[in-house]
Amino acid sequence: MLPYINKPFELLSGAVGASPDELKLIFSFLLSYPLAGLLKRVPDARPEYKNLFIISGGLFYLVGLFSLWTGVRTIFIASTGTYALAYYLRTSPYMPWIAFVFLMSHMAVSQLTRQFADNPAAIDITGAQMVLVMKLSAFAWNVADGTLPEDQLSDFQKSRRIIKLPSFLDYASYVLFFPSLLTGPAFDYNEFRGWIDCTMFDVPANIDPAKKPPTRKKRRIPRSGTPAMLKLASGLTWVFLFLNLNRWYSGDALLSDPPAGAGFLRRVFTMHMVGFTTRAKYYGVWFMAEGSCILAGLGYNGVDPVTGKVSWNRLQNISPWGVELAQNCRAYLGHWNMNTNKWLRYYIYLRVTPRNRKPGFRASMATFVTSAFWHGFYPGYYLTFVFASFVQQTAKNFRRNVRPFFLDPVTQKPLPSKKYYDFASWLATQLTFSFLVAPFIVLRLDASLLAWQRVYYYAIGTTGAGTVLFAWPAVRAELRRRLEERTREAGVRLQRSASTDSLSGAGGVGGAQEPVLGLSADPARDLDEAFQEIREEVEKAQARLKELGHDGAPAHAQAVAAALEIEGKKKES
Repeated sequence: MLPYINKPFELLSGAVGASPDELKLIFSFLLSYPLAGLLKRVPDARPEYKNLFIISGGLFYLVGLFSLWTGVRTIFIASTGTYALAYYLRTSPYMPWIAFVFLMSHMAVSQLTRQFADNPAAIDITGAQMVLVMKLSAFAWNVADGTLPEDQLSDFQKSRRIIKLPSFLDYASYVLFFPSLLTGPAFDYNEFRGWIDCTMFDVPANIDPAKKPPTRKKRRIPRSGTPAMLKLASGLTWVFLFLNLNRWYSGDALLSDPPAGAGFLRRVFTMHMVGFTTRAKYYGVWFMAEGSCILAGLGYNGVDPVTGKVSWNRLQNISPWGVELAQNCRAYLGHWNMNTNKWLRYYIYLRVTPRNRKPGFRASMATFVTSAFWHGFYPGYYLTFVFASFVQQTAKNFRRNVRPFFLDPVTQKPLPSKKYYDFASWLATQLTFSFLVAPFIVLRLDASLLAWQRVYYYAIGTTGAGTVLFAWPAVRAELRRRLEERTREAGVRLQRSASTDSLSGAGGVGGAQEPVLGLSADPARDLDEAFQEIREEVEKAQARLKELGHDGAPAHAQAVAAALEIEGKKKES
C-alpha cells in the first residue's frame, strides 16, 4: 500500500458514514476513467503496450490501493491453475469440469475466511475472485469448445471458442483488466481479444460507410466519451443517494429497536428502504465500472445499420428501472446482476444438459446450487434462496390463473382493468422482495430471523397463503371453469397466452423456462420431473429384476442350464 493512502479516506469516512474501504472502492472507479482514457490512446498496433498498461493498473489497485498481497497470490493460483488445466488437459471432456471444481473450491476458502473475519465492510479479494471465477470457468469451456467440430457448437459457442491458447501476456491482461477487476462486469476472453486487436470494431460490409461510428485520427475504437460520462453521472447519482440514505437505512435499521409508536407499516417501509439503499450502492458501483469499460472501448456492441447509432451495452450488468418497476419475480431477478445470469445460463444450465436433450430438473438444480455456492456461505444467503423458490412458484401460479382475467380473451391484449392488476403485482413484488433480501443484507441467521420477526414474517404468511390456495384442486378447477366460460362467451377456445407464461423479463437472458440467478422458472415442474426420473429409475430396476431368476441368475442362463440337465439325463438313460 502507498504511504498515507488511507488517511484521506479515514477522514472522509466520518463525514459521509461509509467505511474507508468503501470510499477507496469508489475512488478506484473514479481513477479508472482517466486510466481508461490513457489506455484507449495506446496505439492500436501495439497490443503488448495495452497489456502491460492493464497489468500495471490491476496490480496498483490490488497492492498500492488496498494492500491485497494475499489477493495477488489468490489470483495467481486461480489463473495459473486454470491455464495449466487448459494446456495439459485441453482435449479431455472433463477439463472444464475439473477447472470449475478447482475454481469454486478455491473461492470457497476465501469466502469462509471472509465469513470468519466477520467484517463485511472491508474490501478483500472475494469480490474480485467471484468475478474471476466467472471469467476463468468460461475460459475453460471456451478452450474445450475450440477442440470440437463446428456442427456440435451453437452460435454462441462458435463466437466464444478459443482455438489457440493465448500468450501469457494476453492472459494476464485478461485476468487483471483493472476497470472491472474488483466488482465486474465479467466478459469472455474472445470479447477481450477482439478489443485488444481491434477486430471487435470491424464494421460489416452491409453498413453504409457514412454511418460508420466516428473515431479520432487513425484509431479504430469509436468515440465513447459521451456514453461513458453518462454512466459515470448515473453511478455518482446512485452513490450520492446511497451515502445520504445509508445514515438512516443501513442494515442496522433492521435489527435496532423500532422507535416508539412505529407500527407495522412503518417497519415494512423501513425494511423496503434498507433494501433500496443497498441496491443504490450496487447500482452506483456497477454503473461506474461499466462506464470505465465503455470509455476504454470494451463496452462496444456493434452499430445499427439503419441509424448508424453505436450500441455500448455489451457489458451492461444492471437495469435499475427494470428492478424497481418489476411486476414479477422473473423481471426483478432478470434485471439484476445480468452478467451473472448469462454465466449461469451459458456455462452451467446449458452445459449440464446432454446434447440434443432439453434441460430439466438436473440442470435447474445444478444452476441453483452453483448460484448459492458462488455467493458464499452466510446463512442469510440460503434463507433468501430457499424462500425465493416458494415465492417464484406462488407468483407463477398467480400469473397462470389470475392474470388471464385481465386480458381480452380474443386478442390477449390488456383490458382497462389490467392497470389495477399491474399495480397490485408491482406492490406485491416489491414488498415481497424487500422481505426476501433482508437476510442477504444482515447475513447472520439470528439477525435474519430477528429482521423478519420485526415485520411479523408478513411475506412468509402471504406466500404460504398463496401456496395453500393454489394447492386446493377445487380452487384451480373453479378458476379454470370461469376462464373457460369467459372465453366460450367470447367465441374462442381457452389457450395459455404467451404473455402469461413467457414473463422472463430478463433483458434477453434466458428463456421463460430457464433459471434466473439460479432460481427455477417453475419449481413445481422441476419437482415433477425429479419424481418422474425417480419413477423411471425404479421401473428400470424392477424390469432388470424380472429378467433375473429366483436364484439371481439371468433367465436365459437358467434356460440353458435346464436344457443341459435334460440332455444329461438322456445320455444316462
